[in-house]
Amino acid sequence: MASAVASLEQKNLRVGLIALAVAAAMVALGFAAVPLYRMFCQVTGFAGTAQVASESDASIAERLAASGATKPISIRFDASTASNMPWTFEPERTTETVQVGTRDLAFYIARNNSSVPITGAATFNVEPEQAAPYFNKIQCFCFSEQTLQPGEEMRMPVLFYVDPAALDDPNMDGVEQITLSYTFHRKPPEDG
Repeated sequence: MASAVASLEQKNLRVGLIALAVAAAMVALGFAAVPLYRMFCQVTGFAGTAQVASESDASIAERLAASGATKPISIRFDASTASNMPWTFEPERTTETVQVGTRDLAFYIARNNSSVPITGAATFNVEPEQAAPYFNKIQCFCFSEQTLQPGEEMRMPVLFYVDPAALDDPNMDGVEQITLSYTFHRKPPEDG
């Protein structure tokens, strides 16, 4: 009888350890999900995540555009702030027509309306979603945090191009305008 109880306790212990391992794995996957999803979106353009490109990528795109047929496309610029962000934030121009494959420079203007320095970071999105893999940012204020002093206004550039490969994608048929949307979020103050 004692050996049956010991055997049952060992089985219970084994089941308990397996359940604990499964729970720990689920917690680890929960923490890993956000960075893995972000990385997936950046690589694929999924969920409207624009691509980050280098100057050499832009030069290659311009050569491709110059060697073949290209077309103009309208770019709409959108701006907003999170509810706790006391900034005014807007595009300098709401729309612009650019040639696919050609670099273009757009500006956004931010102003700190508070009486204290505020640091923020911008998140971005591209719509329609199928255009995101072709919208490439070379230089952008969204790559780093921005700090504005009380009353300070800053003009912030975005250097971008639309990849000529978009012209060969049947999912892009009928897309006449791409929207680049930014939202500025307040960075919490550092403790201490």
